[in-house]
Amino acid sequence: MAVAICEVGPRDGLQNEPDVLAPDIRAELANRMARTGVPRVEAASFVNPERVPQMAGAEEVLAAVTPGENLTRAALVLNDRGYERLRATSCEEVHVAFCVTETFNQRNQGRSVQESLQQARTIVTAAHEDGRRATVTLAASFGCPFEGQVDPARVLGLAEQLTDADEIVFADTIGVGVPSQVKKLLAGAEHLGTPLGLHLHNTRNTGYANAYAAVEAGVAVLDASVGGIGGCPFAPRATGNIATEDLLYMLDKEGVDTGVDIDEVIHVAEWLESILGRRLTGQLYRVGPFPPP
Repeated sequence: MAVAICEVGPRDGLQNEPDVLAPDIRAELANRMARTGVPRVEAASFVNPERVPQMAGAEEVLAAVTPGENLTRAALVLNDRGYERLRATSCEEVHVAFCVTETFNQRNQGRSVQESLQQARTIVTAAHEDGRRATVTLAASFGCPFEGQVDPARVLGLAEQLTDADEIVFADTIGVGVPSQVKKLLAGAEHLGTPLGLHLHNTRNTGYANAYAAVEAGVAVLDASVGGIGGCPFAPRATGNIATEDLLYMLDKEGVDTGVDIDEVIHVAEWLESILGRRLTGQLYRVGPFPPP
């Protein structure tokens, strides 16, 4: 059994930090994580820097992330303007995201869900024409901070219109999902024939249980953030992602192949703690793997 890990710390992790890190530091985080063996790093976000100053200078970040034969460099875009900026770089993969509920999507992107859906499909087409992979993430797939519970049928209805993407990722943006919901959503999307992924937050301490349920259901990719940093600036009380090193410990002990060096990820978390000047929310980097070396 195997699953791919997409490291989102340089993007989703750092976007919710109170301090704005310089592009070279964010690129250094991406490069350090790339050296751990993760096959994909979401290194930047082409969004309005006035709204998300932590992501300013995306072009500089990507220019400083070293390409590799076994590494896919990805970046997030929310609209056509973002993709035009990405198009001018050598980034190999575009991540398009929008929220599945009207209130959250209006607050996050300033447009209706249907408008964002059409824009996502346009960007997927443009990416393929440019020779890039394209992943679409459906944010708030398990619950919305403004509208509450989300009907899985709504999420699956949107996913059915996105099968041109190389991958569809269901995001538990505010960390409200439980394993039964994960299994139901993945089972409902299996017939689409498109590789599926999960983006999980550990807000209510269910993130790792959800990840395990996803692996049992045959998920292709799991997003994770070194040290468990992250959150959504536009979702009240949304805390960090599942920690990459904590996820790897569970997967390794369960015999799931990721190809990632867990000890090296722990070193990156230790380095990141020194950069941010605070204890991170991840658990494993504080105590180390078991049994100890």
